[in-house]
Amino acid sequence: METPLVFNIQKYSIHDGDGIRTSIFFKGCPLKCAWCHNPESQHYQVELMFYDSRCTGCGSCVSHCKKGAISIEGGKAVTNRALCNACGDCTDWCFQSAREVAGKTYTVDQLVKEAEKDRMFYENSGGGITLSGGEVMVQDMDYIEAVCKKLYDKGYSVDIDTCGYAPYENFKRILPYVDTFLYDIKAMQDEVHQKFIGTSNQLILENLIKLNEDGAKINIRIPVITGVNATEEFMIDVISFLKEHNISVKQVNLLPYHNTGMHKYKKLDRGYDEEALLGVPSAEQMEQFKALFVEHGYQNTKIGG
Repeated sequence: METPLVFNIQKYSIHDGDGIRTSIFFKGCPLKCAWCHNPESQHYQVELMFYDSRCTGCGSCVSHCKKGAISIEGGKAVTNRALCNACGDCTDWCFQSAREVAGKTYTVDQLVKEAEKDRMFYENSGGGITLSGGEVMVQDMDYIEAVCKKLYDKGYSVDIDTCGYAPYENFKRILPYVDTFLYDIKAMQDEVHQKFIGTSNQLILENLIKLNEDGAKINIRIPVITGVNATEEFMIDVISFLKEHNISVKQVNLLPYHNTGMHKYKKLDRGYDEEALLGVPSAEQMEQFKALFVEHGYQNTKIGG
């Protein structure tokens, strides 16, 4: 069993399923969404994040880097990513907390124990634990199944936040232990999906049909982005697909795009394509899209998570 990397455990989450939840974010994703606001989730390896504004150029990290990957330039620490292996030694000696490692391993028992710390909140709110990413469904499924089963056996609600781009047998393995799948639909036209997300959407739509046929509870989540899918035509296409395949939808969440994750790219020494910067839909548009879903029978449609 390979142990996946976790890059964030978010407590008191109210946007990733019913009630108050703990959201566990696994590292690594097969998609390349142009609007990704968690770039530290994309790669499967441990990565170093550097907060330039916190660095005072004290040089403590330089002397403690065994790879000689850090130097001081212009009064700031600069990391040679080709030499850095993200071991994390430098973070122990950065007194300004300008350096941190994205990606940590937990055993199944350790992760379950971490999730159980907020048991009182789950019980009082009807919440639970949501496994997210990156993409949870492309991680080592022996590990993911073991986590889901252990949480399920303890009586916790388990939700899976997924892009749907994974072998269907992975979904089948955990289906008995999952309360709700929070399932993304980002583009209906395959060419649009390939342009902005980097893959075909065929597998995603096929898996959605199969999950429904297997009796899964499903929330449809749509990131709404001007320039990609913030049109009435797209929303009608989604509605038509859901109706054509008799997909039973517990809830529809329309998630307006935001660009608050742009600053993270610099922390990873990655560029962000400013030319491809996508638009935020207006509040009026979001209300119109919500009304469209309600009009077609999806009464439980919400703006936001």
